[in-house]
Amino acid sequence: MSLVRPIQYSAALICLLLTISAQAGDTHAASQPGLQGSVLKLETAIEIAAKNNPGIAEVQSRATAMAQIPSQVGSLPDPMIHLNAMNLPTDTFDLGQENMTQLQVGITQAFPYPGKLGLKEKAAEYMASAAGSKVTETRLMIVQKVKNVWWKLYFLDRALEILARNHALLRQFVDIARTKYKVGQGLQQDVLLAQVELSKLLDREVQLNGKRRGLEAHLNALMDRSVTNSIILPQKIDEKMPVIIAESELLDMAGENRPIIAAQRSKVNAARSKLKLAKKDYYPDFKLSALYGSRQDTPSGRSRADFASVMLGIRVPLYAARKQKKAVDQRNSELNQQKFALRDLESRVGEQISRFYAEFLRAREQSVLFKTGIIPQARQTVASMLSGYQVGKVDFLNLVRAQLTLYNYETQYWKALSETWQALAKLVAAVGKENIYE
Repeated sequence: MSLVRPIQYSAALICLLLTISAQAGDTHAASQPGLQGSVLKLETAIEIAAKNNPGIAEVQSRATAMAQIPSQVGSLPDPMIHLNAMNLPTDTFDLGQENMTQLQVGITQAFPYPGKLGLKEKAAEYMASAAGSKVTETRLMIVQKVKNVWWKLYFLDRALEILARNHALLRQFVDIARTKYKVGQGLQQDVLLAQVELSKLLDREVQLNGKRRGLEAHLNALMDRSVTNSIILPQKIDEKMPVIIAESELLDMAGENRPIIAAQRSKVNAARSKLKLAKKDYYPDFKLSALYGSRQDTPSGRSRADFASVMLGIRVPLYAARKQKKAVDQRNSELNQQKFALRDLESRVGEQISRFYAEFLRAREQSVLFKTGIIPQARQTVASMLSGYQVGKVDFLNLVRAQLTLYNYETQYWKALSETWQALAKLVAAVGKENIYE
């Protein structure tokens, strides 16, 4: 019996060595048992959200409504039709009794001062253009959110995968420590230590699964699907990091492509048109009326000539100091407000681009460092310490710590990779253009 236990202990160590050696290959080749359904690729999630997201539909409906305004405000006011009974005697109500009695039909049309309608239409067109740019901006932001949530989910999947692998390894550590303790080659505290670390991993798994459920519901909501739908992401991706153009070029590109900047410029132009319209309001508007009056024959049978009337009304800006001047001051202030808003927006967009650019570079460099330097070294350390533990040259505590350190490094790699793509998604949205690569 004393011979069988060391053989079992050696066999367990050999299996553990083979398991850790296999980790040096694909860090995410393990499958996720129990998951069924189609895999949701990032491109598919973006397509679904862009088509179904109610936030995009809301601003699109508003933009469609705004596009109907220019032709309305640029048209003449509706004419007025007149049907009048003029100078009708109240004693007899006889249409032929008096010479001035007549039945009139006429039309009145108001004519704003030349240029006013064009300015109203122009201002409305600029506002409609701003609403259209808001649709594009909203779509950019929704796509950015979808990308960010998708990549956070992807990181959690990889973290759970690594955790499951380490969970299995720690179980083997517990078995090995228990076997060594039974044959008198180990300490009971080694068994207890491994069990504590195993419980910590279980607690971490509960936390990660909770975060995943929350992000899963968020992504479903962005795609306008039931928040209870399960989401399965692909296990393998192209880990190659993209190379983007220089920061200065991105700043210039944002000025030309960012929809929210285009929307604000349209608002500035609309405010400028409204100011010109306010200045035009010093000039009078006109109202032209044409009427035709029909008269009845006299009681003796003699015919009476019909009447034709033309009337011209002119609106006089008599209270210009209290009305028109104040309106011009108001529109001046509104124009300045929109100009300052544009400057502030351009400054904030520039700050976003610089910040997201720095985040991208940091995360990309960190992911490369973990993948090419830290993780391979940590794997070698674990394999070496496991060999040393087998011959009694390394204590159990250091072996467990080395394995947990490797677990943390592998998790941090996937986190850095996820943050790289999240920063890139934010950068694309801030610039307003998808292709920002060299």
